[in-house]
Amino acid sequence: MQWFDDFFERKARQVAQQTSRRNALVRLGRTLLGTAVLFPVLPYDRSPQAAPSGHGGGGEHADTGGHGHAGGGGSGSSDDDTSCDYWRYCALDGFLCTCCGGSISQCPAGTEVSKVTWVGTCQNSKESKAYLISYNDCCGITACGRCMCNYNQGERPAYRMGVHNDVNWCMGNKANAYHCTVAVALGVAETRPG
Repeated sequence: MQWFDDFFERKARQVAQQTSRRNALVRLGRTLLGTAVLFPVLPYDRSPQAAPSGHGGGGEHADTGGHGHAGGGGSGSSDDDTSCDYWRYCALDGFLCTCCGGSISQCPAGTEVSKVTWVGTCQNSKESKAYLISYNDCCGITACGRCMCNYNQGERPAYRMGVHNDVNWCMGNKANAYHCTVAVALGVAETRPG
């Protein structure tokens, strides 16, 4: 076993002679910088910062903007698109852009639509049809803070990103500050034979 110890001692001395402390610090700095560049690109959970104490899942909602809501767990019981009960919001988690200077499908001025999105399927009770809804975050300025809705109908675990709504979807934009969310109807959802 002496040959084993001698071999590793020789190799360790060679590395020490050929490598300076400055070189080691440069490599460590590059690694840390590479890690710092990577983290802003990763999605993060925005549910704790967006929701007050009334935050809940499974159909509960909190409305912090002073707009009334009738309750009903996203059943589509309201025609008011500033209410959490509006039918398109069945899988929305965030502030409604309709309360923040935008519309149901347009981001407010000064923001840009997220490049990535999550989707949900919501039932329009008046038409008895289900629609595929694209939820896009509006990015670029600080959170609106009004009309917070949190419905988790059809939400899946975070590793199924396209159907998980607790993620800041502004991560793909240059300005990744979350402001509010729009709900764009993409079309009638196809029904699969049972």
